[in-house]
Amino acid sequence: MPAPERIPTGRLSAMAPAVEPAAPLPGPAAAQEPPTAPETAAGLPDAVLADGELTVRGRIQEASNAVLYCTVAHDGHTAACVYKPVAGERPLWDFPDGTLAQREVAAYEVSRACGWDLIPPTVLREGPYGTGMVQEWIDPPENSDEVPELLALVEDEEPGPGWKAVGLAQIGEGRTALLVHADHPRLRRLAVLDAVINNGDRKGGHLLPGAGGQFFAIDHGVTFNAEDKLRTLLWGWAGEPLTDEALEALRGLERELAGATPLAARLAELITDDEIDALRARVAALLSSGRHPEPSGEWPAIPWPPV
Repeated sequence: MPAPERIPTGRLSAMAPAVEPAAPLPGPAAAQEPPTAPETAAGLPDAVLADGELTVRGRIQEASNAVLYCTVAHDGHTAACVYKPVAGERPLWDFPDGTLAQREVAAYEVSRACGWDLIPPTVLREGPYGTGMVQEWIDPPENSDEVPELLALVEDEEPGPGWKAVGLAQIGEGRTALLVHADHPRLRRLAVLDAVINNGDRKGGHLLPGAGGQFFAIDHGVTFNAEDKLRTLLWGWAGEPLTDEALEALRGLERELAGATPLAARLAELITDDEIDALRARVAALLSSGRHPEPSGEWPAIPWPPV
C-alpha cells in the first residue's frame, strides 16, 4: 500500500517521554530531581494512584493544558503516572471551567463498566498542585516493531485490506490523500466508547502503544457534553452494524446506568445530571440503531489538528 505520508503520531511513535522541568503553578516552586527508573505498572490498581505519595518529576512539553510527569510511591513500590491539575486547565467556551479532570475520570469509569481496558487506570485526587486527574503512565514498548500502525495517509482511492477509509485529506501543494485507520478490534471498541462518552477530540496522538502490540487511549477531558460533540478520526465504521460484543457491552452499561446504581452515583460526583441523562440517551440510541453513528453534519466531524 503506497503511503506518501504517514500520520505523525506523537507518543505513538516516541520511544521516550518528552518531559521538561515543571513550569510554575500553584504549589511547589520546582520539580524534584528524577529518581531511579520506576517500575512498569501494567494495570496499576486504582488504590496505588489514589493513595500513593505523588512526586512531580517534570512537565510534558507538547500538552495544551498542564500535564505533569510524576511518580507515585505506595507500600514500597514506585510507578510512573501523569498528573493533570485542575489549576492548569485552560478554559473552554463549551465546557464548564475546571471540569476536565473529572471528565477524564468519568471516561475511565465508563470504559471499565463496558469491560474494556481501553483507558489506563485514572483517579481524581489531591496532589502537589491541588486537585487533579492522576493516570497510569504507559511506557512505549522497547521494540519499535511492537508499535501498531493505526493511522496512515495513502495514495489509493480505496483502503487496502485491514484498513478503513475516513476521507480525503489535504497534504499540501494541491495534493490529497486518503486518510485511513486500521480495521482493528480494539480500535473498533474505542470508536464505540467515544460515541458513548461523546468524545470531542479523538486524535491520533491520543493513542499510546503498550507492550505486546496493545495500545491505550488518553486525553478524555473534552467528553460528556450534553450536546453532540463527537469528533474523531475513527469514522471508518460509520453506519456499519455494531458487533455482538459491542451490543453486549452497551446492554451491560445501560443496566449499570439505570437508577441509583454505583456507577450512576460515581458519575454524579464527576459530571452533571444533564450530562448523565445525555449519556443514557446515547447508549439507548446506539442500542436502538444497532449501528455505529455517522457524522451529524452539525459539528466538525474530525478534530483539528488531527494529531
